[in-house]
Amino acid sequence: MSAKEIVKSFYKSDAFINPTIMKDFLHPDCILDWNSSKGFIQMNYDEILNLTNEISRAYVRTKARISHILEEDNIVSVRFSHYVKTIENPREEMLLAHIMIIWEIKDNKLYKGFQMSQVI
Repeated sequence: MSAKEIVKSFYKSDAFINPTIMKDFLHPDCILDWNSSKGFIQMNYDEILNLTNEISRAYVRTKARISHILEEDNIVSVRFSHYVKTIENPREEMLLAHIMIIWEIKDNKLYKGFQMSQVI
């Protein structure tokens, strides 16, 4: 599977709300550098899994609508809009954020991520 196919599979999966699926995609040494609307956050493997657990308590569904995806060797850049359905209102899909991320793939897993997001 190419690096681009790995990243596409990740964003089409339920990894954001399912820690078991998330584990399948993350390299054990994964690091995510995230520039968010609230500032800079650096997360490791365990912290990403903890965030996934938190997200699963608030949302019944998440969806990444990819607008751009580019691949060069083991580096994939993705621009997408992140939509969610809350537990309180599972029938309404809400736009949560616009995100741009660059992933480095190692051993067919997400290894290093560099993300910027804007919450709506």
